[in-house]
Amino acid sequence: MKQFKTESKRILDLMINSIYTNKEIFLRELISNASDAIDKLKFISLTDGNVQSDFKIQLSIDKDNKILTISDSGIGMTEKELEKNLGTIAESGTYAFKKENGKQDGEDLIGQFGVGFYSAFMVADKIVVTTKAYKSDKAYRWESAGVSGYEITEAEKDTVGTKIELYLKEDGEDFKYSDFLAESKLESLVKRYSDYIRYPITLKVLGTDKTLNSMVPIWKKPKSEVKDEDLAEFYKNEFHDFEAPLKSTYAKIEGTVTYDTMLFIPSRAPFDYYSKDYKKGVKLYSNGVLIMDKCEELIPDYFGFIKGIVDSSDLNLNISREILQQDRQVRAIAVSLEKKILSKLKKMQNTDREAYEKMFAEFGLSIKFGVYAGFGMKKDDLQDLLMFYSSRKEKLVTLKEYVEGMIEGQDAIYYACGESYEKIARLPQIEKAKDKGYEILYMKDGVDEFVAKVLISYSDKKFVSVSEADFNTLGEDEKKEIDKKNEEFKSVLEFIKESLGDKVKEVKISANLKTYPVCITSGGDLSIEMEKVLNALPNADKKVKAEKVLEINAEHKIAEKLKNLYESDKETLKKYAIVLYEQARLLEGLQIENVSEFIDAMSEII
Repeated sequence: MKQFKTESKRILDLMINSIYTNKEIFLRELISNASDAIDKLKFISLTDGNVQSDFKIQLSIDKDNKILTISDSGIGMTEKELEKNLGTIAESGTYAFKKENGKQDGEDLIGQFGVGFYSAFMVADKIVVTTKAYKSDKAYRWESAGVSGYEITEAEKDTVGTKIELYLKEDGEDFKYSDFLAESKLESLVKRYSDYIRYPITLKVLGTDKTLNSMVPIWKKPKSEVKDEDLAEFYKNEFHDFEAPLKSTYAKIEGTVTYDTMLFIPSRAPFDYYSKDYKKGVKLYSNGVLIMDKCEELIPDYFGFIKGIVDSSDLNLNISREILQQDRQVRAIAVSLEKKILSKLKKMQNTDREAYEKMFAEFGLSIKFGVYAGFGMKKDDLQDLLMFYSSRKEKLVTLKEYVEGMIEGQDAIYYACGESYEKIARLPQIEKAKDKGYEILYMKDGVDEFVAKVLISYSDKKFVSVSEADFNTLGEDEKKEIDKKNEEFKSVLEFIKESLGDKVKEVKISANLKTYPVCITSGGDLSIEMEKVLNALPNADKKVKAEKVLEINAEHKIAEKLKNLYESDKETLKKYAIVLYEQARLLEGLQIENVSEFIDAMSEII
C-alpha cells in the first residue's frame, strides 16, 4: 500500500468527509478528464493510422453492486503516469494556501487546485482505475479507498483507454448516493454539465446504447443560440473551475484569418498563477480538432490569465510547436486576440467597474508586469488598464481619473511606495503633500515603482515619488525659508554627514516633513523602494543600495537639540546622528543597518 503525501491526505480527507451538497459535479470532472484523454489520442491518430477511431465515453451502471463506471477510449496512462497523476493530489503548498484563505469545502478545492478526479471520493468509498496507455503492452490497476493510500498493480485490459469504477457510498439521511445509479439522473447531469463534449457519451438504457450529449461544440453554434449560462457551464466544464467566469466573449472573426473564439476571464487566479510553473495559453483547434491544449503563442504574458479556445480551419492540423512560432496565420490570430482582449477589458472597466476591480485585484499584477516588460514596449496599450489606490478617494482609481482630479496648478502625478496602504499612509513625506491638497497614489506591489519609472508620464504629467529628494511642494517664500534654514544649519548638517560617512549621500533640511523629525529619501535614479524589491528577489546578494539623503525637520525640537550638541558635545551628536539615521530607515521600511552600533548609541543617549 502506497501512501498519499501529507498535504494530499488532508485535502482527500476534506473530499471524503465533505458536507458540500453539489456532489454531482464529480461526473463533470471525470467526463472532462476522459474527453482530454481522447483529445490527445485523436491528435496522434492524425499521423498514426493504426489508432482506432471509435472515440467515445461510456457510462455503465451495476445497481446490484452499486458501481458506476466511466470508460473512455483515450490515450490511457502508464504506470509512471498513474503514480504521478493519481498519487499526488496537488502541488506543494496547496494545503497552506487553502488554510490561509479559509477554504473549507470540496467546491473551492476543485476549482482552485484542479483536483477534479478526487471529487469522486465525495460519492465513492472506493475507486478502481484500470488503464492501458497508447503503444503499451501492459495495463495497470490503481485502487484506493481514500486516505489509507493506494495500490498499483498490473491488470488485464485489451484496448487502449481508461476505465474508472466508483463503488458508491451507502445512502444516508442527508444524501442518496444511489441516485447516481438512475439512468434519468445521469442523463440530466450529462445534459447539464457535459452536453458540449465533442465525443459521444453513451449509457445503456433498456438494453440500447443511448447518446446523452449533443456533441456540437458550443463555439460552432449561432451566437443567438448561446446564452450566458451556456457559456458559464462550458467554461466550468472545459477548464475545471467551479466558479463562473467574471466575463466571457464569443466571436466569429473573418478577415486575413478566419476563426471562432471564446475567451473567459476567471473569477480568481489559480493558486500557482504567479509561479514559474504556471502554463498560460488558450486551446487551439483546427476545424474542431484539438492541436494544442495550451497555445502560449496566442496570448501575451500580461494577459496570461485569459482562458479560452480558438478554432480555425485555416491552420494546418499537423502544425508543430516550432512551426507555430513562425506561422503567419498564428501571428495574425495572436494580434487579433490581443486587440480583442484589450477592448474587452476597457469596456469592462467603463461598464462594469465592480467586475473590473475584482479582475484587477486578481490579475492586475500581471498587467503591471506587462507595462514594465520589454522596456515599456506595451506601456501605451496597457497604461489605461492600470489602477492604484487613491489617498483622497480611498479606493482604486485609473490614471485618467487621477489626472482629471488634479488640483489647479498641479503638474505631476504624485505616488508613494510601501509594503501596505497603512504603512504608506504613515510615511513622513506624505504629510506635506496632503497639506498641499495633492492626491497621492499608493503603490504596494514590488513592481509598481518600476512601472512608474517606465511610464515616465501620463497625459503629459510626470510621475514623481513623494520620497524622492527633489520632490517639491514649495512656493517661492517657502523655498527661501528652506534655503535660509539649510544655511543656518550648514555646519551641523556637514558634521552629521561626516559622522555617517557613505551611509548617506547628503544631509539637509527637509521641505516635506511636518511632524516627523527625520526621513530618508533617494538621492539617485535607484529609489529606496527599488532597493527593497531588488534585494528581496530570489538569489539576490542584498548588495543593491540606493543613494540616500537624510532629511531633518527644522521645525521639530530635535533640530535645536542637534545645533546645541554641535556647539557643546560633538561626540554625543555623532550618537544622535546614528539614532536618527536608523530611525529614518525604519520609517522607510528598511532594516536597521548596524544593530549593535544603534543599541550602543541609544544606550548612551538615554
